[in-house]
Amino acid sequence: MTGSLYLCATPIGNLGDITLRCIKALEEVDIIAAEDTRQTIKLLNHLNIKKPMVSYHEHNKAEKGKVLLEMLIEGKNIALVSDAGMPAISDPGEDLVKLCIDNNINIVPIPGVSASLTALIISGLSTKRFCFEGFLPTNNKERRERLKQFVEETRTIILYEAPHRLLSTLKDLREALGNRKISVSRELTKKFEETVRGSIEEVSAVFESKGVKGEFVIAVEGITAKELIDIDLKKWHNITIEEHIKMYMVQGMEKKEAIKKVAEDRKLPKKEVYKIGVEL
Repeated sequence: MTGSLYLCATPIGNLGDITLRCIKALEEVDIIAAEDTRQTIKLLNHLNIKKPMVSYHEHNKAEKGKVLLEMLIEGKNIALVSDAGMPAISDPGEDLVKLCIDNNINIVPIPGVSASLTALIISGLSTKRFCFEGFLPTNNKERRERLKQFVEETRTIILYEAPHRLLSTLKDLREALGNRKISVSRELTKKFEETVRGSIEEVSAVFESKGVKGEFVIAVEGITAKELIDIDLKKWHNITIEEHIKMYMVQGMEKKEAIKKVAEDRKLPKKEVYKIGVEL
């Protein structure tokens, strides 16, 4: 029989957050695949667990993924852990999971603490609908393109950021999205845990004044329904309704479909748009 891959969530700071089920899995598996063995050994020593470890990270995932797969096929049980939090979230565990699915290997999730959700629930922003974006691209062009995609996002947006990029990221968010409400959390569950809430400008001023230390989770307010309508209306401000209908017809839409789409775009009654479009 093949072995199983256990996805083990580990503490993001406070070691007391580890679950009993995770401890049991770490004690019983044959091998632990760790993003950083130096970090994981601290946790294992705290738990008095001695197990062989394999390094599995972004730079060796192609090679080590095959090695781990062979072990699983041979019947070994493997626990996958990231440096902190849920494995396979913004880390190479995602690739190992896909590899196991493709080869019919059993995968067992062992849930636990997650920095993104921990920051979200204390942000004061909407938790009804949210999206996780992880780290923004470091390439300036790709970063700007990604930020453009957030402009009309109605859900709360969750980002991760390193300390040396926090202030520049807040500046980029301000330029792309306006002065929205945000929540910035650092050192979650640790001794110096802190969350700063307010507008982007207010939060930026706090960290410019006190300095930036720790790992950060940023929660950004989504756009309101009224703001979204205003953006939609501005898009069509410079063209007539007739030109708007023609634009969709040139793209291959039937006139009836184009009229309906224009009415939706401009938040107008369909009859009003139909009167203009009927002679086209």
